[in-house]
Amino acid sequence: MILTITLNPCIDKSSRVEKLKPESKLRCTEVVNEPGGGGINVSKALKKLDSSSVALFPAGGHNGNMLCSLLKEEGILFHAVDTKVETRENWIVLETSINNQYRFTFPGKEVLEETIKTLVDQIRAFTPSFVVASGSLPPGLPDYFYGLIVKNAAAVGARCIVDTSGAALQALKGKGAFLIKPNIGELCKMLNVDWLDKDDVPNAAHQAIMDGFAEIIVVSMGPDGAWLVSKDHRYFVAAPPVEKKSTVGAGDSMVAGITYSLEKNMTLRDAIRFGVACGSAATMNDGTQLFKKADAENLYAFISQ
Repeated sequence: MILTITLNPCIDKSSRVEKLKPESKLRCTEVVNEPGGGGINVSKALKKLDSSSVALFPAGGHNGNMLCSLLKEEGILFHAVDTKVETRENWIVLETSINNQYRFTFPGKEVLEETIKTLVDQIRAFTPSFVVASGSLPPGLPDYFYGLIVKNAAAVGARCIVDTSGAALQALKGKGAFLIKPNIGELCKMLNVDWLDKDDVPNAAHQAIMDGFAEIIVVSMGPDGAWLVSKDHRYFVAAPPVEKKSTVGAGDSMVAGITYSLEKNMTLRDAIRFGVACGSAATMNDGTQLFKKADAENLYAFISQ
């Protein structure tokens, strides 16, 4: 069973407008509300692959109630811990005249550390095979908090995949996650270097493995593709050529594709191929729709040729 954890969930609100103009009343399309946040997006993507998961997250207030209702409508299993404070929201606006997308991300309100610790303790009750912890930390939580999730996952024999950034990612040094997914810039910060060439990525990722960040490191490079590096393997997959409409959810889709593959006991080579396929398929859709299963499968077949 796959358990996803989202410590800083949100409601993603998306709309369209023909042109953004300052000091003007802008006529937008109807707002679309969708459940969001890293781990929740992974659960949504797994459902598209006909794979079940349980989404674990804190929620509170009007937005928290809406988040739970939206997940029920989508048929996603979840367990929410009441935070007593309002769940945050994000805005995505598409300027249709030139196809520019604007993403407004808000921090959310501070959540008590004890509330989140209660949530993390519940990992043991689900006895998952994989724990996918993804997204930013809410205000007030220490940077090392993802390390606690890794520890609790290991206690029940689960492999923990972490997808985060900044100080929270750097704090994973020595924690031994199963898999992490930095981009090149984040990999530089992990190793305290100013710059890495694309050709330097495999050796740099191997060094991060030796530093105890994770057993497997997937380095996402956007339209260039991705590297998967473990102690004994190094695989590069180029991103397939697609017509890009939105990058929202592409990283979460990649994580879902990799997790799905590993749970199905596919090889690491095929896991990164399918992860890139899902991430690329997500860019073919508008807004926060993630990907279509058929697109991901077709791209996977193309990549595997």
